[in-house]
Amino acid sequence: MEKNCPIYSVMTFVGKRWTVLVLCELYKGRKKWKRYSDIKRKLPEITPKMLSSRFKELQAEGLIKHKIDARKFPIKSEYRLTPKGYDFIKVIMDMKKWGLKWKIKNEHCETVNCKYCEL
Repeated sequence: MEKNCPIYSVMTFVGKRWTVLVLCELYKGRKKWKRYSDIKRKLPEITPKMLSSRFKELQAEGLIKHKIDARKFPIKSEYRLTPKGYDFIKVIMDMKKWGLKWKIKNEHCETVNCKYCEL
């Protein structure tokens, strides 16, 4: 596969551990800004360094926006999905549908809008 292939290009960032889960956590609550600490709390196994790295990569890909509010202490660092990020959530939803059909049986996730993952 060539490096300029769209599949190769997308998988170079999406295929990294935690990327899809970070996007899913940002999707929950739709269009709300989420603090770094909120995402870290929802994904306790991810290291702070890894989460920061994923945020930088997703921002560089244009899937998330980042804003900093330094008017008060502590400084707030917040993130949210961009329209491009919301568009990618559709791909993640298709992956979930495939998983439910062919691989994973989970009664909580049998609806498209699961109460846990909200996808």
